Amino acid sequence: MSSLSLAVRDSSTMLRRNLLHARRYPSLTLNLLLTPIMLLLLFVYIFGDAMSAGIGGGDRSDYLAYLVPGLLLMTVSSTVIGTAVSVSMDMSEGIIARFRTMAIHRGSVLVGHVIGSVLQSVASVVLVGAVALAIGFRSTDATALEWLAAFALLTLFALALTWIAVGMGLISPNAEAASNNALPLILLPLLSSAFVPVGSMPGWFQPIAEYQPFTPAIETLRGLLLGTEIGHNGWLAAAWCLGLVVLGYFWSKSVFDRDPK
Repeated sequence: MSSLSLAVRDSSTMLRRNLLHARRYPSLTLNLLLTPIMLLLLFVYIFGDAMSAGIGGGDRSDYLAYLVPGLLLMTVSSTVIGTAVSVSMDMSEGIIARFRTMAIHRGSVLVGHVIGSVLQSVASVVLVGAVALAIGFRSTDATALEWLAAFALLTLFALALTWIAVGMGLISPNAEAASNNALPLILLPLLSSAFVPVGSMPGWFQPIAEYQPFTPAIETLRGLLLGTEIGHNGWLAAAWCLGLVVLGYFWSKSVFDRDPK
């Protein structure tokens, strides 16, 4: 069997293992998924009328349209925290040491975690998107190609954050530490244009909010789904995603390939 065939076979086995874990222990994924859903309902039904004034007037439905792209990306960041916890548990409970003694492709363990996490993120995005549609979100102007581009961006963003989450899980001594280390993945969307425009923020903070990873991706999603101006956000979002994928991959590989202590 060739090296590529071995890698594909073992990665598929590890993917099935991670999906079975997610199915048997869904509480972690559900708890993380509840955060964006609760924020969606809270900001639309409690703060929607007031927050709509911050985006130039309109009503609750206008703020719902503004909010959904940011909440979809926040759903991705919430879901991948579970990946950091899962990787840390594998490292601390000894299963990785057992895998190291077996004749399996070395990188298949990480690949299984990554693909499984991306699939869970996509499923979570679909669920949150369905809730948004149920309460009135519409994207009537978006073409099929724009919907496909939006889905591709969400998938690429999920891949980027997953590799970062894997690295965080690998360096964490236990599941609690992994959850704490991955906390910035939840905080960054709150400091972006997800809830209010960057222009309404304090002047000194605007460059931080504008050029962090989430804001360009959110504005690109808004442009694709709502027809707003994308400008330079498209290539910024792509650059952030590709940069985080490369950084997360080499960071995770470096930590994982170290000889166990």
